[in-house]
Amino acid sequence: MLIIILFSSLPVIAIFIWFRIAKYKFSLTWFFLALLAGAAAFFPALFLQKILLFPEFTQGRAALIFEFFIRIAFTEELSRLLILFLFIWICNLILKLNKKTDSSANNDLLLYKGTAAGLIAGLGFFILESIRFTAASMDINIALLRIFTAALHGACGSRIGAAAVLFPNKPIQAVYKIIAATAMHGIYNFMVTIPGLPSVIACLIALSALAVSMININSDWKEISLDKNGVNQ
Repeated sequence: MLIIILFSSLPVIAIFIWFRIAKYKFSLTWFFLALLAGAAAFFPALFLQKILLFPEFTQGRAALIFEFFIRIAFTEELSRLLILFLFIWICNLILKLNKKTDSSANNDLLLYKGTAAGLIAGLGFFILESIRFTAASMDINIALLRIFTAALHGACGSRIGAAAVLFPNKPIQAVYKIIAATAMHGIYNFMVTIPGLPSVIACLIALSALAVSMININSDWKEISLDKNGVNQ
């Protein structure tokens, strides 16, 4: 079990090291709270998936779409959204209490925080999910193969984190990110069930989506740093 937990934690350890090397603005407390938020989202998702389990509805194309896109993908992204919305609200409250930071800087920093927190939360969700699936079979090979699923959860989580920030003022953009995360999640779920090339393509899509999320976080942080130094003002 310790080996399973270690393998499941490798992606978040890698992200933590990246954050440190890049010198992004975050505290250890904030990082682990975001990780805990993602782990907490696992439980409402599990509850919703049990509610939406219909044993008699298991055949046909509609059943596959429902299973991969609604029962699995949508419930997980919805759970992440609810938990991250609360997390971002707390972050926003803290930023508003900072009298030295103007509103535009608050918005930029909050979007960066939301995207980054979503990425971390996605990996927190992945850890519990990976432990659940791997412990059931006690097969370490499953833990290794699920590294690609970690990339998916991180990529989807970053988009959900950004949506949680955008929802109050830019609901259309927020809904777009939620749909994008759910669609990407559902497509991945569907393709990995097909052996051969589709599974490889699904893994590459997950890695590419994670790379885009990391680039966006880096770009947002550079923009915040430039504004703070007065370059863009």
